[in-house]
Amino acid sequence: MTNILLTGSSRGIGAAIAQVLSASDGIRLVGHGTASGIPADFADPAGPRALWDKALVELGTIDVLINNAGVFEDNPIDRSDDDWVAGWERTMRINLTASAELCRFAVRHWQERQSGGRIVNVASRAAYRGDSPNHWHYAASKAGMVAMTKSIARGYAAQGILAFAVCPGFTMTGMAEDYLASRGGEKLLADIPLGRVADPEEVANAVAYLATSAPPSMTGAVIDVNGASYVR
Repeated sequence: MTNILLTGSSRGIGAAIAQVLSASDGIRLVGHGTASGIPADFADPAGPRALWDKALVELGTIDVLINNAGVFEDNPIDRSDDDWVAGWERTMRINLTASAELCRFAVRHWQERQSGGRIVNVASRAAYRGDSPNHWHYAASKAGMVAMTKSIARGYAAQGILAFAVCPGFTMTGMAEDYLASRGGEKLLADIPLGRVADPEEVANAVAYLATSAPPSMTGAVIDVNGASYVR
């Protein structure tokens, strides 16, 4: 039995990941979110630890951590200094710091058990390509996730601790729909050679592969799911 903790499981990509994994035999999944699983507010510094402890009680052990929870909020540079910094720090806290804390808890858990484990971080195309002038913080938080993933992969592979990342482009979730509508959907879609945004299930299948069956030699890999809108 593989025990998995998935953050941000209530909707969008997270809900699709939960559906794909829950349909597989031999998996016990605990989700995080207000509509599913264990609620925890990642804007609160106490949130990640509370989630980890509750999930560990429910599962007994955790074999796979999937960091998917995140926010995508405007933060224009003409806001007041205090408001801009608050917007920056909120996104960093939820998207990057909470993920880092959970990764740390997971690595230490596996070291204590001498068992190995897997981390899959859901980042974004923005980690490599950047994002809009209102979303410096979002791009920076996702670039941080990718760098963190690679650091974990390099640092702990010898202990059987594997780390991967997935970088979706636009995905047909509520968050992406709002962004497309606010910035002219047709123009943005023209920048995607595939001609459409990804379905959540496409991203979920990539995550499920990394979480369960990707070979250990793939540790440190980042999988792009963006319709060739950014290739590297």
